[in-house]
Amino acid sequence: MRRLIGLLLVAAVILAIPMIGFADDPVTIRYFTFSAAPDHLEDLDQMIAIFEAEHPNIHIEVETAPWGDYWTKLPTLIAGGQAPDVFELNYENFVTYASRGLLLNLESPAADDTAFNAGVYYPRAYQAFQYGDMQLGLPATFSTVMLFYNKDLFDAAGVAYPQSNWTWDDAVAAAKQITDADSGVWGLHSPVQFWEFYKKVAQNGGSFFNSIDGSVTVNSPQNVEALERMVGFINEDGVMPSAADMGGMSDGDMFLSGQLAMNVTGIWMFSAFADADFEWDIEVEPGFTENATHFFANAVSVFAGTQHPEEAWEWVKFFTSSEEMAEIRVASGWELAALANLAYFEDYLVLTPPDNRNAVFDSLKYSIVPPVIERQNEMQDAVGLLLERVLLGQMTAQEALDQAKLEIEALLD
Repeated sequence: MRRLIGLLLVAAVILAIPMIGFADDPVTIRYFTFSAAPDHLEDLDQMIAIFEAEHPNIHIEVETAPWGDYWTKLPTLIAGGQAPDVFELNYENFVTYASRGLLLNLESPAADDTAFNAGVYYPRAYQAFQYGDMQLGLPATFSTVMLFYNKDLFDAAGVAYPQSNWTWDDAVAAAKQITDADSGVWGLHSPVQFWEFYKKVAQNGGSFFNSIDGSVTVNSPQNVEALERMVGFINEDGVMPSAADMGGMSDGDMFLSGQLAMNVTGIWMFSAFADADFEWDIEVEPGFTENATHFFANAVSVFAGTQHPEEAWEWVKFFTSSEEMAEIRVASGWELAALANLAYFEDYLVLTPPDNRNAVFDSLKYSIVPPVIERQNEMQDAVGLLLERVLLGQMTAQEALDQAKLEIEALLD
């Protein structure tokens, strides 16, 4: 079925022949997004109003779907010959669409546009949406994961606050002084799941794939050790709550209720924690042998079969690189534009809490993107299930990662 869908998607591209050049009559560009709804549709409308005032011959028609439905609806639209001209892709799903020839190569319009400068983007974000020798998307936003900490709990225990040079040994040592399981207070939370595992692997000098020949290295000694350390936060160090200890509460809710001294989570939680009844701040996440932090990015790509490639280019350029767009994003808290000029973020940096917002940009020095393959979701699910079995004591870390190697290799065949 997956191969059939892939063939249908490619056929849809072949049948749609682009018309080159700006049309004299108004052109409608259909834009499909998951991140705007429901909270930022007014912000998107504001961007569109500015764009359309500057481009009176182009009208942007927005279509949305929630995250859970988006990745089913988008391939259905493409296969049915109803593909949007421009659509949003996160990095993890980008390769699937790029590998099937569904995305327009933006190298040509970028080269022909004297007003375009790729240097305005954060380099890591711009490079993330290259496939082969082609630029198949422009980065729209980025987010990262930080170490959030409860100052009140640290103060009560007489423990110094986290520092940017902390290792996980430092974090665990502090967590042991704060943890009081009988009172439901825990030193830290860092979930045992795919997204944390790939990062902890990098923090321990490991990788999912060999950088030279692409062979699967997910069961390397460094990776096994990283997984053992992750599970050890619960089973050996006793500083992280188990699922039973959490009793159905999310880590965010536990942090907000003052039950977690440190929590590894994303900058998207700033607004959720803004009204906490305790003092909190952030720091760059610790590492094992080296630092490595999440780098999540969303891009906008142009459908390879669009009949309006030049108008679509104008929209993706404005939506990802304009000053007006960056200002609206900062003011609304709708993620952060993937732009290199920190002047755009001056208003963002002075917002509190947290006081140490500069740490968000400090963390980018150590950013790593997730490992990706064409059958990305299947790999994430397979690895996630095996990590869960280690967490439940049903497999050792070595057994689980040996099995993960076999399953990933099967997905690559």
